[in-house]
Amino acid sequence: MKTIAIAGTFDSKGAEFLYVKSVIESLGLNTFTIHSGVFEPMFTPDVSNIDVAKAAGVDIREIAARKDRAAGTEALARGMGQIVPKLYAEGKFDGILSFGGTGGTSIVTAGMRGLPIGVPKLMVSTVASGNTEPYVGTSDIIMFPSIVDVSGLNSFSTKIFTNAAHAMAGMVQFESAPPQDKKPLIAATMFGVTTPCVTYAREYLEEQGYEVLVFHATGTGGKTMESLIEGGFIDGVLDLTTTEWCDELVGGVLAAGPNRLEAAGRCKVPQVVSTGALDMVNFGPFESVPEQFKDRNLYKHNPSVTLMRTTVEENRQLGEIIADKLNQAQGPTVLMLPLEGVSMLDVKGEPFHGAEEDQVLFDTLRQRINRQTVELIEADTDINDQAFAVAAAKKLVELMQREQTVNKGN
Repeated sequence: MKTIAIAGTFDSKGAEFLYVKSVIESLGLNTFTIHSGVFEPMFTPDVSNIDVAKAAGVDIREIAARKDRAAGTEALARGMGQIVPKLYAEGKFDGILSFGGTGGTSIVTAGMRGLPIGVPKLMVSTVASGNTEPYVGTSDIIMFPSIVDVSGLNSFSTKIFTNAAHAMAGMVQFESAPPQDKKPLIAATMFGVTTPCVTYAREYLEEQGYEVLVFHATGTGGKTMESLIEGGFIDGVLDLTTTEWCDELVGGVLAAGPNRLEAAGRCKVPQVVSTGALDMVNFGPFESVPEQFKDRNLYKHNPSVTLMRTTVEENRQLGEIIADKLNQAQGPTVLMLPLEGVSMLDVKGEPFHGAEEDQVLFDTLRQRINRQTVELIEADTDINDQAFAVAAAKKLVELMQREQTVNKGN
């Protein structure tokens, strides 16, 4: 019989959690309760807040005595991040459900984010219709709008709670079986202006028996890919679209953070990297472009997206950053340069064509790359040329097969 973990603040919302517990058990499922509140619970849980806080090296009773809810919330969030994955690994539950406001959401989602991708995790929250990135991160947490406050049982809240319980029951009971013929997984990065390249590469790799996961280089996409690499899910990386570094460097809206381009190298996963869409920084609608950039080369991609051409100096800095990241790689790494353009907009006749900008980018990479760590390949094509895309895919297959042979030998 499947078990659903119910985690939350049983001190302030005990009646509401008992209601959800009864709904789940009425469906023939077991429940496993985790108290993540600061104070004494209204019912006895399977895992106490003392246990949760202890996982973070904190005595929650001392904090409760001071009535310091802020410190308690911080400690319990850290504790949930430690204890929830551990309990799952011990087989205590098959999926996890919670509900809360900002505090309760931040505490329990800290634990949910530590669970493997695919484990059902559902958060009914008052902040589910706003910016959920701080709570979801790169995980697959389902954020379920509470519509009304989660405190109190009324005609609205009980309907929402019941729907959430049924949704969780369905996820754990009808979990799909893993495929029998699991294929090696390749992660690839794509942007609208590098779509032809990644499509050609993906088609070739699928013909060779690989499964390709395509991540849009939108900040979240890059972060998610890096997280999956760290988690050991990915066998090879075709990181052809590294544009998120433009936004990180210049201040665009699609930055993936300062650790982008590190996971594959650190985890020794074979990677082929290119300079896709390093010609552009991303902003929202035209009127949202910061004032200091109003005189730059701007391109209205659509009413919601404005692109800005990177400068010579920015390309020099991008070359330095990417070279430094790749030089840290501990696994097979190849950098491929498309000398005739890094995106659809960076070819002759298009608005971002910049021979000088690209030259500085390529020269910086040539000079700064450690050839003992990174193999450098140059092609007299633009990035979306089929020959370039297939060559990149073939090179990745070569690296992966070589690495597999080495590992077998060991």
